[in-house]
Order: sequence, then structure tokens, then C-alpha cells
Amino acid sequence: QVQLVESGGGLVQAGGSLRLSCEASGRTSTDYAMGWFRQAPGKEREFVAAISRSGVTTLYAPSVKGRFTISRDNAKNTVFLQMNSLEPEDTAVYYCAAGRGVVARTANDYNYWGQGTQVTVSS
Repeated sequence: QVQLVESGGGLVQAGGSLRLSCEASGRTSTDYAMGWFRQAPGKEREFVAAISRSGVTTLYAPSVKGRFTISRDNAKNTVFLQMNSLEPEDTAVYYCAAGRGVVARTANDYNYWGQGTQVTVSS
């Protein structure tokens, strides 16, 4: 069992930056691949980024590639999502997820989820 707590969301103007954090407790984070997903009002949850247990492999959704960077600090059991050049379309609740399998883009591949943190980008 692992518990995930996200932080770092907020309100930012278009073009600005935010850094999300996800702290894992209960098991060491190296046991899990980690991912970020987001869900905007009226839309389905969508994949944003993911990182392997070692941090060597990263995956990104085409819509965020080049603007967002996922990283992890296994010593601190924390995963980060650095979001730059934010756009109003990035407005959503962002969720952290942990999966026992290999790094993946599909929500069904993740076993544990955080409660989410709101990101709002104003135009």
C-alpha cells in the first residue's frame, strides 16, 4: 500500500510556471513507476507524463512535451512535474499515480492515486 499526496497547484497566468510535487508514503517510491494525469471539467482523465522506477525512462503526452518535465527524487520518495509555458488548456485537476508495472500511459496501469491538486491558468 502506498499513499500519495500532491501539492503545488494554484492559479497562474498564461505563460507562467508551476511545480507540482507528489510525496509517497507507506512504501518506497522505487517500487513504483510514477505518473501524472489530469482531468478538466467535463472531460475524461488524460495522461500527462510518467517516469520509470529508476528515472531513466520518461513519457509525455504530445500536448505537454517540451513544456513539462517529470522527475523524481527517490531518496525523498517524491515525484515532481515542472510545468512551463502554461496555457489555459492546461487548467485541470492534476493527479499523481503509482504503478507496480513498467512506466505506462494508461490509467489502468496505475494502482494508487492521490487526491489531486487544482491548476488554473488564466488567459
